[in-house]
Amino acid sequence: MKRQYTDQHALAGVKTVMPALETFPNQYKNYLITIDIPEYSSICPKTGLPDCGKLIIKYIPDKNCVELKSLKYYILAYRNLGIFYENAANKIFLDFIKAIKPKAAYIKGEFTPRGGISTTVEVSYGKSLIKF
Repeated sequence: MKRQYTDQHALAGVKTVMPALETFPNQYKNYLITIDIPEYSSICPKTGLPDCGKLIIKYIPDKNCVELKSLKYYILAYRNLGIFYENAANKIFLDFIKAIKPKAAYIKGEFTPRGGISTTVEVSYGKSLIKF
């Protein structure tokens, strides 16, 4: 009997409350911050197998910058969370936008191959000052 994907699989992890992203006041204007996170991991909500990848966050801060230790704890909270790649990239992006309120932001999730298929998910917001 073949297991089907369910609405529960699709929604897994989307509404999970994650650790808070902290900020500090920005001192400058119109510059780009790039954050590389080479060791992202989570759990496939259907199979329970680990999912791994790399995240790249680019943003142009407005009044606040993200505090990196809080970002590290936030990303580590995904380690045992059942969530699809697409949902993870979008959830991280939305949580980031809500906390930081940047002028512009971009996230790229490069997820490692499983079964010969790799996945890249990209999400952006704001002015096109960020070169993708």
